[in-house]
Amino acid sequence: MGMNVGNASGSGEPEVMMDINTTPLIDVMLVLLIMLIITIPIQLHAVNLDLPTGNPPPQLVQPQIVKIDIDQNNQIFFNGEPVQGMQDVNFKLSEMAKLDLPLQPELHLRPNKLAKYETVAMVMASVQRFGLTKFGIVGAEQFIE
Repeated sequence: MGMNVGNASGSGEPEVMMDINTTPLIDVMLVLLIMLIITIPIQLHAVNLDLPTGNPPPQLVQPQIVKIDIDQNNQIFFNGEPVQGMQDVNFKLSEMAKLDLPLQPELHLRPNKLAKYETVAMVMASVQRFGLTKFGIVGAEQFIE
């Protein structure tokens, strides 16, 4: 806070004050800050959801499961039957992709721990390319060491 006591030049006229008095600005800012803090609602650390009650309805059609196995020699099997190369894999996957989404089978990929990553990645890329969404890797616990 500053105060003008007198004139340094000795004349009777008051000198012009060049400093801005910031005290009222700070007071107003603090009052607004306190009002903001008071009006903000208390934040709850919970999310309220309306969950359905009862048992879900049974599925009308049980999903068909197709097991794709890859052994240590990089041989690919569809439901236990060996296929000859990626052309056959792509053909089988394209046939599955032609079905409507509810009728598409679930694909369970079960690679052997000693199979090449290249073979597994090619099968996964083919599944993605044909737009099959019901896909999962089964037996991944064998890769945890």
